[in-house]
Amino acid sequence: MKGVILAGGSGSRLKPFTQVFNKHLLPVGKYPMIYWPILKLREAGIKEILIITNPKDIPSFIEIVGYGENLNVELHYQIQPNVGGGIADALLGARHFINKEKFIVILGDNIFEDSLTPYVHTFKEQEKGARVLLKEVKDPTRYGVPYINPIKRLILSIIEKPVHPPSSYCVTGIYMYDHEVFQYIDAAQPSDRNELEITDVNNMYIKNKQLEYDILKGWWIDAGTHESLFKAFQYVNTNPIGENNK
Repeated sequence: MKGVILAGGSGSRLKPFTQVFNKHLLPVGKYPMIYWPILKLREAGIKEILIITNPKDIPSFIEIVGYGENLNVELHYQIQPNVGGGIADALLGARHFINKEKFIVILGDNIFEDSLTPYVHTFKEQEKGARVLLKEVKDPTRYGVPYINPIKRLILSIIEKPVHPPSSYCVTGIYMYDHEVFQYIDAAQPSDRNELEITDVNNMYIKNKQLEYDILKGWWIDAGTHESLFKAFQYVNTNPIGENNK
């Protein structure tokens, strides 16, 4: 399997820092934020990784992270086809990198404790379709929330920022797909925000009863705000993650 890290966007919630830096290059503990998803993929045995980011930021990524030579991985770079076009639109940049393989996608501001190894193994054994990782949260109304069938371990629907959440879980920014995801993205229509929404793509898998899930056991944080970035800094300083498999 290959890995894809989405590291574009404007980082508007982290201004004024992101007026100068891509948010994924801001420090989280002793490393830039982008190191943590790289280390998590490496720990799971995934060493060929594509970083998709904004055109102006690629030189900064190369200067700071290089091509993975110091991290024992092989990094590739791709410009997001339509900056601001949404997660699914950004993922289109991985079409030729992935070819016909299964792969895992991580939003670059997701910092988390769990090893990806067991989840990747389960997905490799999954015959077809997609798999997402969920996390129980205090306020699911801020996220995409799944309605789940715990017996069959299937997601029946995902509702974006619901007023009355169907569960206490959110869909984290960790997704695993087969190659058909690109056909689903091609079929997706822009939302009211004029973005290709990854929730719409996941719901297409749901229609075919092909979206399975696992639940993260340890802490997870979306480090996209000043408050959550500070928490992520505290978490990784207290519990170093993903550094031991070099």
